[in-house]
Order: sequence, then C-alpha cells, then structure tokens
Amino acid sequence: MTTPTFQTPPPPTTSTRISFPNPYTLLVTLCRPRSLNCINIAGHRELDAIWTWLDREPSLRVGIITGEGRAFSAGADLKEVAEWDESNKPGATARGKLPPSGFGGLSRRRGKKPIIAAVNGLAHGGGCEIIVNCDIVLASPSAVFALPEVKRGLIALAGALPRLTRVVGRMRAMEMALTGKTVSSQEAREWGLCNAVCEKDGDGAGVLGGVVDMAVKWAEEIAANSPDSVIVSKEGVELGWVGIGAEEGSRRLEEGMWRRIEGGENVKEGVRAFVEKRGPRWVPSKL
Repeated sequence: MTTPTFQTPPPPTTSTRISFPNPYTLLVTLCRPRSLNCINIAGHRELDAIWTWLDREPSLRVGIITGEGRAFSAGADLKEVAEWDESNKPGATARGKLPPSGFGGLSRRRGKKPIIAAVNGLAHGGGCEIIVNCDIVLASPSAVFALPEVKRGLIALAGALPRLTRVVGRMRAMEMALTGKTVSSQEAREWGLCNAVCEKDGDGAGVLGGVVDMAVKWAEEIAANSPDSVIVSKEGVELGWVGIGAEEGSRRLEEGMWRRIEGGENVKEGVRAFVEKRGPRWVPSKL
C-alpha cells in the first residue's frame, strides 16, 4: 500500500477503512464484519463523503469498494430502520435520511470517476443495489447476489429495480425482484451482473488476495489511460444508461465534456506519446 500526497485530506471514517494500493487508486473497505457490513445512516453519509472526495481529488483516478469478512454488504441496518420507524411519526422512514447519491453513496451516484465493486461475499438488499450502479463488478467464487426485500415486506427502493432491468433483462430482473432468490457468482457472470469471477477467495480482510487483487489490477489498467478520456468515456456510457438515445447522447457528449478537454494537455500528450513510441505521461484531469 502507498501513502499518496493529496490536495485535500480524505474525510474521517468510522465504519469504513480507506487505503491506497497504488498512487491512483482508492480502496474502500466496509468494516462491520459482525453485522455483515450492513450500512447504517451514518455509514451512508460517510461513504457519500468518500466518493465526493474521490471525484474532487485530482491525483485519484479509480475507486474500489469491498467488504471485510464473509460479506460484501447485507444491506441496510434493519435494527436501526426498525428503531427509526418506531420512534418517528408515520410516513417518516430511515430511507428518507439517505444522501442523494443513495445507498452507500453509490446506488444513485452520478460521479465522474469509475468505481469497481470487488464483491467478496454476500451482496444482499442494499449491497446488491450498490453493485448494480457500480461501473465494473468483479466477484469472488463465494459471492452471492440477492434482493430479498420481498421476503421482509420491503421494496428495493435505492435505484436497483429499473437499473437491473437494463443490466440483466426484464425476465431475470423479475426473477430476482419477485422471488428474492440468491444468484451465485457464476450465474451472475452469465447474466451480465458482474464482469468477471476470480479463481479463488481472498483472505477475508478486504486487503489481500482474490477479488481485491483482481480489482486493483483492473484499476491499474484504467489508471494507465488518460484521466480526461476515462471521465468523458464514462459519461458517454452513462448517457445511454439513463435512457438517452444514441444520437442525443453523442451530441451532448461532444458539445459538453469533450469540448472541455479537446486540445487539452492529455489529448496532446496521448498523440505525442504515440508518435514518439513511448508511454504517455498523463496530468491530473481538470474536469
């Protein structure tokens, strides 16, 4: 692990651990293993602050989220939800206290920089809603995915249901949402719910081996590219993700973010490095 120098310090954490496997990558580990990394209201706000900092810190290019122990995240802290619902007036729910970016600061996030989910174990409820809106999802062999809300008289309201339809198709989305069934990592790979499954599980600490190592390698591959191009390319994919047609999405991308980097330092450096047959020396994005 490295200790990079930042323009602004990272936000304080209590229920997560942040580390830096290389100078360009932020690794966030949910560290409430006894609670299967269920996320409480304070945890949502903490994670929202972390992802906001990632987008604003020029030296960082990619984020990774994983969990400590046998779970990625089992979702909401239902004990806290029950206590909140009991102690507040009718119609006021703990869900209403989530940040605009959603569950874990990710389920409704529209951030600039890519985030990889390194799913080390069970991803249920809100944990599954997180991964559906991550940019890349990698899974360990023991990872399992589920939206069990219907079994608890609840609904997956953090953004996963409409997005899941786009990812796996209507019938499979219905299968998960209406039955609450558990989907294995291999099945998730076949459905397109994750990009890849690693060969073996890690050490369970959310630090070494397995899916975290795989995620770091993917992050290194992304970080080796122009940070400007990564941000704008991600935005181009997002325009299709939110339901904008191909022509309109392309127009918005060209007239918006591309115009801001066209002729910029990283565009010139990429072409220059190709001509000179050397590796590019990227500068931090100004987007």
